[in-house]
Amino acid sequence: MFSLQELEAASRVVYGAMAPTPQYAWPLLAARTGCEVWVKHENHTPTGAFKLRGGLVYFDRHQSATGVICATRGNHGQSVAFAGRRAGVAVTIVVPRGNGTEKNAAMRGFGATLIEHGKDFDEARLEAQRLARERNLDWVPSFHPDLALGVATFAYELLRAVSGLHTVYVPIGLGSGICGVIRTRDLLGCDTRVVGVQSELASAYAQSFAAGAVVTTATADTFADGMATRVPDAAAFEIIRNGAERIVTVGELELAAAMRAYFTDTHNLAEGAGAAPLAALLREREAMRGRKVGVILSGGNIDLALFCRIVAGST
Repeated sequence: MFSLQELEAASRVVYGAMAPTPQYAWPLLAARTGCEVWVKHENHTPTGAFKLRGGLVYFDRHQSATGVICATRGNHGQSVAFAGRRAGVAVTIVVPRGNGTEKNAAMRGFGATLIEHGKDFDEARLEAQRLARERNLDWVPSFHPDLALGVATFAYELLRAVSGLHTVYVPIGLGSGICGVIRTRDLLGCDTRVVGVQSELASAYAQSFAAGAVVTTATADTFADGMATRVPDAAAFEIIRNGAERIVTVGELELAAAMRAYFTDTHNLAEGAGAAPLAALLREREAMRGRKVGVILSGGNIDLALFCRIVAGST
């Protein structure tokens, strides 16, 4: 994937636009889980999610004369819009119909042109690829080696700041985050175990991991839109299969409970995908008792109306 020197260079690119995000060990989360929990706060980036790092590095390595296009449920699109504006490149983004209004507003706020198409991310992705050909736009996929290199900078920060992590839980959408963690772990020579997390309702990677081959699903109906993918990326799957210990799936009620726990125990806002690692740790807390564990709070971008329902005890 990338070398340590490339990772260090990518960090410098990222820090041209944002500061390193913090990692904190929260005492109330420790009491809740029975272990020392280090939260990597990727909800503290200028777009509210880890994806920004990938977009910054991608645009540093790729030039576009005609403009770019991507598909997203929100965080990848915000990353591309933010980085594209810094690079002076026009950005078009395809989102599925009914996508989160506040994520849509954020992407427009960063200067992107939005198109709504399809019932889910994968249908939006196919339309974006068609428009790329039709309009001669450069396609920015949701998984790419340079995106993984960029987002790996959060793992570089965490693993250098906190020694002796037994396990790190990472949410999986298309896989850039967990692939970046796996590669960084290996480059730094850590023995930290990497565990992927998906929703039970969007479990294509978990099913693929169990089968040893790519498995697609017919639906991905989780409210955690950052994990709502049906079709795994084959390259990402190979990295995950060779470098992750396992993939845990969690239910919608568990995701909602973890979001409430973040709010009450740390006063941080977590979107569904961002809360998934904590949900997985809570499910496995007996096995993790007494250990030092990392959880990636990958983002805090959730519409207010949905968050209010979750705080009230629903999804």
